[in-house]
Amino acid sequence: MSPKGPADPVGSRREARETALGILYAADTQGSDPRQVLAERPVAPPEYAVGLVEGVADALAEVDALVDRFSEGWSTDRMPVVDRALVRMAVFELLQRPEVPTGVVLAEVVELAGDYSTERSSRFVNGVVAAVADEVRGDVG
Repeated sequence: MSPKGPADPVGSRREARETALGILYAADTQGSDPRQVLAERPVAPPEYAVGLVEGVADALAEVDALVDRFSEGWSTDRMPVVDRALVRMAVFELLQRPEVPTGVVLAEVVELAGDYSTERSSRFVNGVVAAVADEVRGDVG
């Protein structure tokens, strides 16, 4: 616990998502298994980041099948690396982290796309993740 009280789960999840994005991006560009890139980190990432990276790696076929279904002509292998990592991470959260509200998943992935990719990517990522959310959770926020 910090001197200010319990850790902020929203802020810490945001940082964890950024860390997971970096690891997934590095693994993809290196052609490595994300778990290997995770293991090579000199400092252990936050627990939530580890869960995202391992979860995406473990559920990759299921995640990519959903992404491919809703990405309207853009298979995962044709997406920019950052967008692919973001969409995979968000879809994994929608599938396996029911405690995280759909609106939070959508807001975070769009914000990260805006920070690390392009404005156009933000719209694309939002569209794909919202469609998946509607399919797997029956809501979009």
